[in-house]
Amino acid sequence: MKIEVERQPHSVATLKIELPPEEVRSEWDSIASNYARYARIPGYRPGKAPRPVIEKKFRKEIQEELTKKLVSKSYHEAIAEKQLRVVSLTNLENVEFADDRSMRFCATVVTAPEFELPDYKNIPVRLPSAEVSEAEVEQALERLRDQAADFTDVPERALGMGDFAVIDFEGAIDGVPISSIVPEASKNLHGGKKFWLHVAPGNFLPEFTEQIAGMTTGETRSVQVEFPGDFPVPELASKRADYAVTLNEIKQKVLPELDDAFAAKIMPDKTLPDLRHAIEHNLEHEKEQELERAKEAEIIRFLHEQISFDLPPALLKSETRRALNELVHRNRERGVPDEMLKGKEKELIEGAGSLAAHRLKTNFILHRIAEQEKLQVTREEIDERIRAQASHYNVSVEKMRKEIEEHDRLEGLAEEVLLGKTIDFLKSNVSLEPLSETPAAAASKS
Repeated sequence: MKIEVERQPHSVATLKIELPPEEVRSEWDSIASNYARYARIPGYRPGKAPRPVIEKKFRKEIQEELTKKLVSKSYHEAIAEKQLRVVSLTNLENVEFADDRSMRFCATVVTAPEFELPDYKNIPVRLPSAEVSEAEVEQALERLRDQAADFTDVPERALGMGDFAVIDFEGAIDGVPISSIVPEASKNLHGGKKFWLHVAPGNFLPEFTEQIAGMTTGETRSVQVEFPGDFPVPELASKRADYAVTLNEIKQKVLPELDDAFAAKIMPDKTLPDLRHAIEHNLEHEKEQELERAKEAEIIRFLHEQISFDLPPALLKSETRRALNELVHRNRERGVPDEMLKGKEKELIEGAGSLAAHRLKTNFILHRIAEQEKLQVTREEIDERIRAQASHYNVSVEKMRKEIEEHDRLEGLAEEVLLGKTIDFLKSNVSLEPLSETPAAAASKS
């Protein structure tokens, strides 16, 4: 087999591959013999038709099967022989058969960028302490008290800061309901019935809570809201809205006592010391996970700073498109309307471009380290990842495997496992350095 590699800009290469006549002829004969064995041709018993008759009748089919088999086989052999790091095959063309039965074709591929790896086995990582302080336990307890709070009626006084107001309200601009101006916007902008609002400075719409403070139960008041020029709903930006607000009820939050009875509600048959211990254990676990994420971020940051190369434009374009779809989908799930997304199209595209570039560069670096360390993915690891996904989505392992295979996601799943193994390898070989305390933190201990 003859192989010529023509390097082109932007990590593109063209392979010109030529197969010798004897290899092509051998494969042709094998395929033709298979047709002769089963072909039914008038005038001949099955399997008894002469080879020239078979080749004439099925020439197109034999050549198509031959092309498919030899092109795939020789393409992969050529990549291995030339030690090319091919990321994607973009084109196969000019498949030709010469009179002597030799075969030639061209393959255009995108290759991984070339770069030198730094010393990645001693990456310096600075991490904060995983120790849980008493103050953090107290904060967690207060959050639990807040979640378990009761709300009692306050009928004998006016609405004050810190209270919870239960209101009916409706907004309009120049007499036109906001629900008619921007029907796709959040309903909290339109108005609502029996709407619970924490009366606190700066909460909700601009200056809204400050204007309803002092209301009494049953009172109706007009509240004016000036939307800022950069308000995320363009139709309301720089506009003044009038809200008719009726106060139905005043509620006051009452926190439970921090005692054994409270602890038993959270953890049956447990005391307050038991609850504190459980909280401390959970916080330790959370911190350990945070430290692992921080360690990974430090590793990736170090590698990005130490390694520089240009990303293949074709790959960056397709990855940016994928990242943009992810960002749009994520925002839609959060309830962001399409009109608002269109208004932020430039920011979304820029964000997707940055995300795609970071992701591609990270993957190229991790793949090169995996290659250097001869890290590979086993069948058992793939099976374990499929079992984990099946458990996450609460479906059977067989159903999850079938779905992955039907959507050609097996290769992507293997890549996820490989990149994860590479990150784990790097994390196990870091050089840990203590994170120096800030002056304020040091002073608090003295």
